[in-house]
Amino acid sequence: MSAWVLPDHIADVLPSEARHIEELRRGLLDTARCYGYELVMPPLLEHLESLLTGTGEALDLQTFKLVDQLSGRSMGLRADTTPQVARIDAHLLNRQGITRLCYCGPVLHTRPDRPHATREPLQFGAEIYGHAGLEADLEALQLARECLRVADVQDTTVDLADVRVVGSLLRGVAPDAQVLAAIHAALAAKDTGELAVLTRDFPRDSREGLMALPHLYGDQSVLVEAEKVLQRFSDVPRLLSNLKWLASRLDGATVTFDLADLRGYAYYSGARFAIYAPNASDALVRGGRYDEVGAVFGRNRPAAGFSLDIKQVVSVVLPRALKAAIRAPWGEASDVNAAIAQLRAAGETVVCVLPGHESEVDEFHCDRELVRVADRWVVQAV
Repeated sequence: MSAWVLPDHIADVLPSEARHIEELRRGLLDTARCYGYELVMPPLLEHLESLLTGTGEALDLQTFKLVDQLSGRSMGLRADTTPQVARIDAHLLNRQGITRLCYCGPVLHTRPDRPHATREPLQFGAEIYGHAGLEADLEALQLARECLRVADVQDTTVDLADVRVVGSLLRGVAPDAQVLAAIHAALAAKDTGELAVLTRDFPRDSREGLMALPHLYGDQSVLVEAEKVLQRFSDVPRLLSNLKWLASRLDGATVTFDLADLRGYAYYSGARFAIYAPNASDALVRGGRYDEVGAVFGRNRPAAGFSLDIKQVVSVVLPRALKAAIRAPWGEASDVNAAIAQLRAAGETVVCVLPGHESEVDEFHCDRELVRVADRWVVQAV
């Protein structure tokens, strides 16, 4: 095999796409800062027990593992940043009030999490700690929508669910972890045949409620139907009311509901959301409430947030136009170098043409040129 062949689902990012990714990264971080979110930078590598404790099997299977040559301890390359940010909130900051944190950095997956996905996503996320009310869920949703607007993603649909609906239907039933995981997978796939097999020995109310969930997806009429079908479960009306409240405050958004959607990592504990775009094969954003995520670090704080893969977002939007640039001659004269320095200090991109390369086409498609007129250097249109 050639030495330059990369592993499957791992790729170099070439200049035009890299520029788009970097511009979007800066735009998303600036957007989060405008909402009051502080940037944190967790390490890519951590001790395995810290990285995975309390996150569930799905994240464990996605995590690359290795042995630390200094300590001999098992380590992991993060597959998701949320548990790390929960550790920072619990141990390093340890604030009493509201804490808003954001991050942006690579994560690594042992397998692609969707068809044609990279195994090296560039994950951006934002999380709010310390508020148990729906206001925090709404803020996470609003910021997620604003981030997609900044990325020029059009015609999005917000899909809402709540993992506690399934929890309510399973109350009094104690399936083992393997059966519970299979139920979650059948619900997510809307596989009613498999669900019927898995729940055949369940109490009648629980079984009928679970069998109804795969059909409860669509517009707001889904919630009306769910109120009728699931009225025997005391917690469900409140959870459905919460989803209505969130949907009513997403001005201008197309909102759908999928009460069987349990996809993602095991730490979600309440309302969840996914945001889709017409030309994307999977959700561009996933988020929600995960109040238990900090418990393993000794501080069980309310938490809500979201994450997205910037590489995925860039793949479904039009390339951004290059910023206009200026072509300049290479030289050692102090006057031309001073003129170039002044332009760059003003924020212009100035590309110096090296000797012998005057006829080459540059990446920046310069539309202006620095030329000498009389005794001074001026910029003229090409």
